Amino acid sequence: MSIATMIIGESGTGKTTSLRNMDPKEVLLIQAVRKPLPFRSGEWKPANKNTPDGSVIHSDTAPTIIGMMQRTKKPIIVIDDFQYILANAFMRRSAETGFQKFTDIAKDAWEILMAASSQSADKRIYILAHSTTDESGKTKAKTIGKLLDEKITIEGLLTIVLRTAVINGQYLFLTQNNGSDTTKSPIGMFESEHITNDLAEVDKAICDFYGLTATA
Repeated sequence: MSIATMIIGESGTGKTTSLRNMDPKEVLLIQAVRKPLPFRSGEWKPANKNTPDGSVIHSDTAPTIIGMMQRTKKPIIVIDDFQYILANAFMRRSAETGFQKFTDIAKDAWEILMAASSQSADKRIYILAHSTTDESGKTKAKTIGKLLDEKITIEGLLTIVLRTAVINGQYLFLTQNNGSDTTKSPIGMFESEHITNDLAEVDKAICDFYGLTATA
């Protein structure tokens, strides 16, 4: 059973930037939206037929993403950004009436999350997602449609959910629930409720906690 972690936060609060210290040789980054990385990324090469050992590949369809997770030999998989997988599917079917498209999108989301937790035990999957705050003031992962919002709490399928925050100019991850969000992590995994937004350090903490061999 692989270890899946979700990182939620508003745009510009450091989700993708948290990859900056990871070793691209050990990472498969699946981008739902093709865009440059927000840090010096010369070593992050596209993965294709000519460079099969590359680090970056683009897809926003659930079957393809699941296939990539299953095929890659790299121990770390990052999906960026989960919300756009859902939003892109919605926009492609925006002319359709009825609720079937929402059912299909919810099923795709569920299957990706199930696959993220069903890979080999040495794999760590990091799912980056936009956040939203509802009318009651609770912050959670942003989704599409009431089926996902009301029937499935996607964070409930995961053991670790971190949230980005910018406090006094510092870009951080929150590791524990504040009563109005879905942040959570196992007791003792992280030393503080606020940690630097460094996914390499998060990966090391997860590997140490679960007795895995860190690769970066």
